[in-house]
Amino acid sequence: MRLVAISDTHGRSSIIGRILSREAEADEVFFLGDVVSDIYDIMPRFPNKNFHIVRGNCDYFSDSPLFDIVEYKYATVYFTHGHKFSVKSGTNGILEAAKGVGANIVFYGHTHIPSIEYKDGIYLINSGSPAMPRNGSPCYAVVDINESGILPTIKCV
Repeated sequence: MRLVAISDTHGRSSIIGRILSREAEADEVFFLGDVVSDIYDIMPRFPNKNFHIVRGNCDYFSDSPLFDIVEYKYATVYFTHGHKFSVKSGTNGILEAAKGVGANIVFYGHTHIPSIEYKDGIYLINSGSPAMPRNGSPCYAVVDINESGILPTIKCV
């Protein structure tokens, strides 16, 4: 199973379409906020994918949740934008939230800086931003999950 995580598109929905076309084999798409209307605009073009959406700090009028959990056979994913956990100052808060729900994968955004950390048996994955990167190239995250394990990757657009 392949998961794709995208965050912080800030009004540039076309970039989501390019990512999802490139990741045609992906089953699940996680949109981590800022600006949720971007993902809603693109969803009809990809009816074969399951979409999971949370709102970010720039999604003032969205009724999408601040966080959510999805369980799969080999993984539990906790996902959020990250601003409520002060991720610009570190990942301890989001790590504790993931532990509290038994997640082994966390997706978050907000910083526009991609990263993959492995702490206490949990992958903490910031997908960066494909539209407004703050450190390097425009990017998103991909996670492959199977009986052998979990393989997270940051990909450039």
